Amino acid sequence: MAALGAAVCCAGPLILLLLGISGAWISHLTVVEPARPFLITIALILFLKAGWSLYRPKARCEAGNSCSLPSRRRLYQIIFWLLAAVASLLITSPWLLVWFY
Repeated sequence: MAALGAAVCCAGPLILLLLGISGAWISHLTVVEPARPFLITIALILFLKAGWSLYRPKARCEAGNSCSLPSRRRLYQIIFWLLAAVASLLITSPWLLVWFY
């Protein structure tokens, strides 16, 4: 959900440009720009909540729950950091894309 929220205003225009869709139609995508800070805040809050539930002490995990299994917990941690990296790229894309255009 956090990555999708960040992608609405950041990666959407880039993907459209990569697909060859450009011109005056892309200029209408600035409608979601005012919501960008709100969406980034929601994304960060959701990532903080996910990180807390993933890295909380094992004593808070109930026996038989998926967070108590070490292999499953490690897989969730890897997925969390991969998605955090993708979301970070999407959030910072307006500043990073300046280097490519």
